[in-house]
Amino acid sequence: MIIAMEFRCSTASLAELPCDGLALGLFSSNWQEQLRPWADQLGQPVLELLDKRQFKGKPGELVTLQLPGHQPSLLLLAGLGEPENFDGNALRLGAAQLAKASAGQGCSQLALALPLEGFAPASAAAALVQGVRLALFQDQRFRSEPETRQLPTSTWLLGLNSELGAEIQRNEAICAGVELARELVAAPPNVVNSLSLEATARTLAKDYQLELTVLDEEGCRQRGMGAYLAVAQGASVPPRFLHLVIRPGGPIRRRLVLIGKGLTFDSGGYNLKVGGSQIEMMKFDMGGCGAVLGAARSLAELKPAGVEIHVISATTENMVSAEAIHPGAIVTASNGKTIEINNTDAEGRLTLADALVYASALKPDAIVDLATLTGACVVALGDEIAGLWSPNDALAEQLKDASRQAGEAIWRMPMQASYKEGLKSSFADMKNTGPRPGGSITAALFLQEFVDAEIPWAHLDIAGPVWSEKGRGSDPAGATGFGVRTLVEWCCQA
Repeated sequence: MIIAMEFRCSTASLAELPCDGLALGLFSSNWQEQLRPWADQLGQPVLELLDKRQFKGKPGELVTLQLPGHQPSLLLLAGLGEPENFDGNALRLGAAQLAKASAGQGCSQLALALPLEGFAPASAAAALVQGVRLALFQDQRFRSEPETRQLPTSTWLLGLNSELGAEIQRNEAICAGVELARELVAAPPNVVNSLSLEATARTLAKDYQLELTVLDEEGCRQRGMGAYLAVAQGASVPPRFLHLVIRPGGPIRRRLVLIGKGLTFDSGGYNLKVGGSQIEMMKFDMGGCGAVLGAARSLAELKPAGVEIHVISATTENMVSAEAIHPGAIVTASNGKTIEINNTDAEGRLTLADALVYASALKPDAIVDLATLTGACVVALGDEIAGLWSPNDALAEQLKDASRQAGEAIWRMPMQASYKEGLKSSFADMKNTGPRPGGSITAALFLQEFVDAEIPWAHLDIAGPVWSEKGRGSDPAGATGFGVRTLVEWCCQA
């Protein structure tokens, strides 16, 4: 559900605003002094009430006070901890916490006041808008009786100048992309498949005048995409290779490619997922595709000057059937490399292999792929941090900087060349999996074999943060839309 909310910036006093709710973030040190000016405006014994609640301003602490008969009649206070730890991500999380607390409180006009000292106005606006809107997102499409929640229709961002209207619009476009990714990834595999993803791409192309190329099975066969088609051959839904192009209005100075793994369901094939494998959750195995289509939605509206953006996904499902690829089969990718499939559950890298060859032929300035590729990455980094692999230091630093701006955590991992030994095959050029230790590293090394060595390339394994069981920060429980904000920031900074 996309939130219908208007964001407004204001430097006016509380008395001048038509707000029935006030949400404040307070540091743990001297929170009373920070609150006193607001308490004076409210004309209420707020300090005494908070003392009774034993409010300390600790991170995550939240207090709700009803002030009947007064304007505003709702006061929300969130603890922010110590000021030296308050960065852009903490600002975003504080806004998210207060926004979620406002839901169902009968508040229609919410004034949001968080400490903005030291933040550039544009960065502060980004954190506040994203924190509020993304925290209130709720996916109820598949409930027979959706839960109704009264949400604020307007949020006033106090302390920001009204001239930030364009920045507000920019971040609403980013949020719309994250929301699209969340809806795609959260939808069950009987709703989202390769044909429905094609329909989504066609809708984006129509709505934003984008170029779209769709290759069906025969088109992929003509291009020699034997690795991708090996995965698709067991599926009842035909594969679709998607290629969207976002062109700038003026001269092109940079050409970038975003590739997302598009496995709409992953049974594991004949190496069937069993025994705690979360097979029922494998709808999120197209989280990379969801991220790049979500980024396309945002970037199509923003159209960063001078940047041509190609969005690619080889979509299919990995199923068990009489036609499914056998373990031990040898296939040929579109660059001529032969691959012994020693594990049909390592299918994502096979689809990405042909997508990377296709992308390299475009001769871009950089390629970034995103994939829910390995459980090994989750073991290494947990469920909040994505792994980053790249042989190019400059590109890796660009992505790390973009992720910091976006509030999405990534960590650069090593590309240990000696681990390629584990991918050697006795019968083909390579196997699709190596030994269990370092599994996420050998997966990245496998992908590297299908990228033109002259093109800067990076791989993001988002298997951990693509989904949140209980919700965290501005992410609800379920699909997070991870990767959209990082990709948009990177493309806009290019």
